[in-house]
Amino acid sequence: MIAINNTHVIYAMSRENPHVATIASGDEVLFQTCDCFSDQIVNDATVFQEINWQRINPATGPVFVQGAEPGDVLKVHIRQIRLNRDWAVMITAPDLGIVGDELREPTVTIVPINEGHALLAAGVTAPLRPMIGVIGVAPDGEAVSCGTPYSHGGNMDCKEIVEGTTLWLPVYVPGALFALGDLHAGMGDGEVSVCGLEIAGEVIVELTVVKNRPLPLPMLENDDSLFTLASAVTLDEAATLATRNMVHFLTDNSPLSLPEAINILSVTGNLQICQVVDPLKTCRFALPKSIAKQLGVTIEG
Repeated sequence: MIAINNTHVIYAMSRENPHVATIASGDEVLFQTCDCFSDQIVNDATVFQEINWQRINPATGPVFVQGAEPGDVLKVHIRQIRLNRDWAVMITAPDLGIVGDELREPTVTIVPINEGHALLAAGVTAPLRPMIGVIGVAPDGEAVSCGTPYSHGGNMDCKEIVEGTTLWLPVYVPGALFALGDLHAGMGDGEVSVCGLEIAGEVIVELTVVKNRPLPLPMLENDDSLFTLASAVTLDEAATLATRNMVHFLTDNSPLSLPEAINILSVTGNLQICQVVDPLKTCRFALPKSIAKQLGVTIEG
């Protein structure tokens, strides 16, 4: 298995990024990651104003996947997420996040982690659920900052991208140029402060090229549900696109008519928010696998 060191990072996903490794379809790769601040914050005495904001949301990579060509799908199975520290970082600051307009000064908080829980203010403990914030491929066209999500993936901050799940991404350039980073030990839907429990770690993924499988990408799969993921300038637009993509996934892969698919999703589906604090907002639409099974629908096809 190839291991990619966290000295190999990018701050934008681009077809111009030189790949740091070449793998065959079906190979496993270990990515060592920095936290979203490029590990600049080491204690709560770190001065907020001294953080280099040009080094935010680094992604480790990219990796060139042999056989991946534009129009293909890259299947990303997340085999393992390991956290490298017993503490995470959080910040709040004026004009950052949903309630940043009410803040008068920034805060840097080191959050202790012990026995699978994060110790928050006032003695509150929260169970960890490690997930990947930035994960994607080189986009079609101009470079996209690792802080921004789009159809190529990127900073989707979807709390369902956890160990054991499978993410399906579009291939826009030869080799796909896959990279990931921005681990969170835990995060709530919305990521309303502009960060989760930011932490460094390691991720093992299996990368497989899938040919001749048209899908409304990105898509995600776990034990319980199939998801369409969508990012747009407004939350309304992201919600509409995630829903529309799931509707068409059903009509393209089952005997359902458009009205029938809409009705089924209105009764059994769940439209959910991933994050509302990045330059583009991200939503997901969840279809329970119990319903997909009745329709004979899978992402695999």
